[in-house]
Amino acid sequence: MTNSTTSTLSQPEARPTRRQLLNKVPEVTAYFWVIKVMATTVGETAADFLGVNLNLGLTNTTYLMGALLAVALVIQFRLKKYVPGIYWLAVVLISIVGTLITDNLVDNFGVPLTTTTIVFAIALAVTFAAWFASEKTLSIHSIVTSRREGFYWLAILFTFALGTAAGDMVAEGLNLGFWISAVMFAGLILAVAIAHRRFGLGAVLSFWIAYVLTRPLGASLGDYLSQPKADGGLALGTIVTSALFLVTILALVVFLAVTRKDVTAPTVESDPAEKEYAAHLTS
Repeated sequence: MTNSTTSTLSQPEARPTRRQLLNKVPEVTAYFWVIKVMATTVGETAADFLGVNLNLGLTNTTYLMGALLAVALVIQFRLKKYVPGIYWLAVVLISIVGTLITDNLVDNFGVPLTTTTIVFAIALAVTFAAWFASEKTLSIHSIVTSRREGFYWLAILFTFALGTAAGDMVAEGLNLGFWISAVMFAGLILAVAIAHRRFGLGAVLSFWIAYVLTRPLGASLGDYLSQPKADGGLALGTIVTSALFLVTILALVVFLAVTRKDVTAPTVESDPAEKEYAAHLTS
């Protein structure tokens, strides 16, 4: 008995292992931004198609798309890793819902675009503040918990709502037209990229500024393609424009699903038991 006890005590303790956590969102690549702009365009044209062409109206369209978004997010949250099809479906739906939220406030409740822009800017800032206070990071390279994912999707919703409000405010205030507006917002995104690469603008701040700006860029492109020529558009209509961009998004998502070019490397995180073990060794 003594020998058994001695043998047991002399054996080294089994150290807990470090576990690899899979990021739930894609790597930020050129594919990411192309699909993001197209998803934004679909958000603009699909909202118009459902509300106007199908005569659903803003309220019914909002209920319908809100329900579809809820289903997509439930599936997204239950996944253990990034799945391109589900992720980008959620982005397309949230782009539509974000657009509809702003449109409802402006058209149904008469809230000025200036007010909605300020309100959504504050809401986004509060989301980031709560995210950082809780997680000590705003990095999108470590969306590995449900809480971080919750902050991530809430921030995305507010970026779409803010981008819609700010984009419409600028477009209406300056009356530049669809094409010139698109060039202007593309120029602003380019300026952010240059500021990041040449002048040290932080990666997190650069990403979220660009993310907001892609909303009015995509909306301007969508309006330019879909609106009548008399209004400065190409008169393709909301159906053709939405279908064109949806097919392109689908092709890119299938490509990414096969090649896995936008899958981030697993994040290595210490198990809580390992931290306790390390504390035990140093005590």
